[in-house]
Amino acid sequence: MQILEILGLYAVAILVGGMVFFPSVVAPTVFKSLSEADAGAFLRKLFPTYYVFIIVASAVGAVCLITRPFLAATLLVIAVSTLGVRQVLVPKINDWRDREMAGDAAAAQLFKTGHRASVMVNLVQMAAAIWVLWQLST
Repeated sequence: MQILEILGLYAVAILVGGMVFFPSVVAPTVFKSLSEADAGAFLRKLFPTYYVFIIVASAVGAVCLITRPFLAATLLVIAVSTLGVRQVLVPKINDWRDREMAGDAAAAQLFKTGHRASVMVNLVQMAAAIWVLWQLST
């Protein structure tokens, strides 16, 4: 195994670890420890960093795995789609949530749909990252 491929393996392992740890440990702990309003405010500040983590780890993995084009492309899709979620979808979700909290019933449905979409994208990305990790381990 080449040094770049080993670094790519580490990047993907870190990516998968972070993607599993955040929603399974961090988010539930925040909601158990803080009021709903405080938890929401805290996670609103934390999620952009979580997305930067995904973008950087998947991009580093893609560069390191350039000799394995399909794996590198998969990681690049994760990075680019996360950039889209972070820069486009999350600001809309935050706006819809703010409007929902102010009593806008239509915004409540938009928030629910947008949040569900962001969760689904993250689950697909996680599955893709796990698949890349599995490919590297065989």
